[in-house]
Amino acid sequence: MAVEEQKEALLKRHYYENCPGCKVEKLKESQGGLPIRELFSIWIVVLCNALPISSLFPFLYFMIRDFHVAEREEDIGYYAGYVGCSLMLGRALTSVLWGVVADRYGRKPVIITGTIAVVIFNTLFGLSVNFWMAFAMRFLLGSLNGLYGPIKAYATELFREEYQALGVSTVSTAWGIGLIIGPALGGYLAQPAEKFPSIFSKESVFGRFPYFLPCLTISFFALVVCVVSCWLPETLHMHHANSELDEPREDVETASLEAGVKCKMQNVKGKAPKKSLLRNWPLMSAIIAYCVFSLHDMAYSEIFSLWAVSPRQYGGLSYTTEDVGTVLSISGAGLLIFQTCLYPYMDRLLGPILVARICGALSLPLLSSYPFIAMLTGLSLSIVLNCASVVKNVLSLSVFTGLFLLQNKAVDQDQRGAANGIAMTAMSLFKAAGPAGGGTLFSWAQKRQDAAFLPGNQMIFFILNVVAAIGVLMTFKPFLVERHY
Repeated sequence: MAVEEQKEALLKRHYYENCPGCKVEKLKESQGGLPIRELFSIWIVVLCNALPISSLFPFLYFMIRDFHVAEREEDIGYYAGYVGCSLMLGRALTSVLWGVVADRYGRKPVIITGTIAVVIFNTLFGLSVNFWMAFAMRFLLGSLNGLYGPIKAYATELFREEYQALGVSTVSTAWGIGLIIGPALGGYLAQPAEKFPSIFSKESVFGRFPYFLPCLTISFFALVVCVVSCWLPETLHMHHANSELDEPREDVETASLEAGVKCKMQNVKGKAPKKSLLRNWPLMSAIIAYCVFSLHDMAYSEIFSLWAVSPRQYGGLSYTTEDVGTVLSISGAGLLIFQTCLYPYMDRLLGPILVARICGALSLPLLSSYPFIAMLTGLSLSIVLNCASVVKNVLSLSVFTGLFLLQNKAVDQDQRGAANGIAMTAMSLFKAAGPAGGGTLFSWAQKRQDAAFLPGNQMIFFILNVVAAIGVLMTFKPFLVERHY
């Protein structure tokens, strides 16, 4: 015991003086209690970067119509699909690059650069005058905003081990809330000269550019966050040849202990070769499972909105867009409460793999109940649907949070940004396929209302359950494994 305590004391005492990562490690040792300020900082950074992703969906149809690029009204959706997926396409092409930049130059430069990209290109998207300008601005926004991968690594590194699950769940929750608030802002603030003629005239800039106000609002928020982000601490360890330790080395034994310090101090003259990320099975298995659940989640999001607004004669709910927005808002509040208060406790009790497995399995009977929910009416429909939507989103986000934790634990810090970049590239491709596949599936299912086997919407949710079941199977050994130190 005495030897172990002496080693632990030596390891705690040795840090590189000019290394920002070491400064964060020392700060974490001295901190006590819940790191509220750090949680809030990550929350607003992720939120402002998530808002632009889905804020265009309520007005994209009308924007494409105003561009007069479609010869027929039936072709508007075709062009809208290109603009809608351009951000994901740009993100898929550059996520690995931004991950490498985060590993080499730090997480903070990538965070600030991504937020600046929101300020510039989201604003210009609102000022788009034709289809190609809109497509280009969304593509550049996705290409130059590589924040989502590194921010998960940042959340893992910024907090003490007991708060890492809370940090990663904060990223997931802020992202989910952003994807819910974004469409609400877009729907409410678009075409302000028509909705609020007493405030915005048709001759004003908001009258000439009817979709500029929601983009400007989000960009202004991103500008404030960008300024605040300048005071964020850097967590990447940067050990140079001329760096000195806070305290002088006592002997050779002390020097050898430094190799085992948590911050992964390495011999400057000859670093050990890095392990190939593609051969890191704990990492790749988590990424593959993550992609399957991402495909399921995006297809569900597309199908849920179509199902809710479709006529009751086709098994839908005949909801208005405002009704759907209300359901999504309630779901967002449920996500916030659960991920902040309950998920960290579940992670400590069960571990990330078991949490992902249980939550994925619970979503199967829940989705099977959706066609029967459509048989309800009035207040009972509203209550049951809102409860089901909250539970479904909580389960999905819990799966993602668990897989995020596994990805970041599967690699050392100097490869964490690149690992998250690979995950973002693969996930972006699957998420781009999700809405297209979901929309096609929905259209096909609507035409088979009188089929003998799983008619109408029952087939839709059955296929969604098949994808979810594949994801659940991937959480078992030998497929999904956790790295052990």
